[in-house]
Amino acid sequence: MSWEEMKDLQLEEKPLPLETKELNGILMTKMMSDNWDKIWNFQAKPDDLLIATYTKAGTTWTQEIVDMIHNDGDVQKCQRANTFDRHPFIEWTLPLPLNSGTCPAGPCGTVTCAGRFAPGRRVTETISKGNWKGIIYMARNAKDSLVSYYHFSRMNKMFPDPGPWEEYIEAFKAGKVLWGSWYDHVRGWWDAKDRHRILYLFYEDMKEDPKREIQKILKFLEKDISEEVLNKIIHHTSFDVMKQNPMANYTTIPTSMMDHSISPFMRKGA
Repeated sequence: MSWEEMKDLQLEEKPLPLETKELNGILMTKMMSDNWDKIWNFQAKPDDLLIATYTKAGTTWTQEIVDMIHNDGDVQKCQRANTFDRHPFIEWTLPLPLNSGTCPAGPCGTVTCAGRFAPGRRVTETISKGNWKGIIYMARNAKDSLVSYYHFSRMNKMFPDPGPWEEYIEAFKAGKVLWGSWYDHVRGWWDAKDRHRILYLFYEDMKEDPKREIQKILKFLEKDISEEVLNKIIHHTSFDVMKQNPMANYTTIPTSMMDHSISPFMRKGA
């Protein structure tokens, strides 16, 4: 069943039941923890690229940029499917029949996978699984990550209810949110960047000068493109354009899973 078909059905507009469980001190959905052996033992292939971020730290933005690069700025090719189908999340699984677009820690069959599964000291262990072509990590400052994560948790019925804002701030600071501590995550990848083939980017730098940062990605991917294609990529991966792109803004997902009337998936890009 496609996401479009599920959107039409609306799944009776009932929120999905959600169970969470801590694994090694990291809070995650029970669906992830039950599938953890497959996730942890995922063997990357030599041409696999991993895009890693903390939640709401520029994941979709990075995915779209990389896809545009791989497709030489061909917008039509980059709108062939939803972002989460083009770049499956290794650790994210959904209950049947909502498993379209997931990558349950098996061969992805794509050039790029996305994931957040390696906070803190486990980064190096994750990298050692298989032979990644490279890893692109995007970091975002804690305050903006916190605000964006809170509103995302409000509209995302697959996440725990974030509760009152004041309580959520404390939970975030304590790392008691899905995927754990923001600090452990960004620090863990930072500590690993000089020992492995990791391109470590900052959300704020990408906002300030997207051309400069996309050129870093191009160099990392050993990809040459014309100035015309580069400018096309910059335009089509801008916040305003992506916000109107149904293949990137998650509006194809049923309201019972993500309710954009509560908060849009892409809010301000601030």
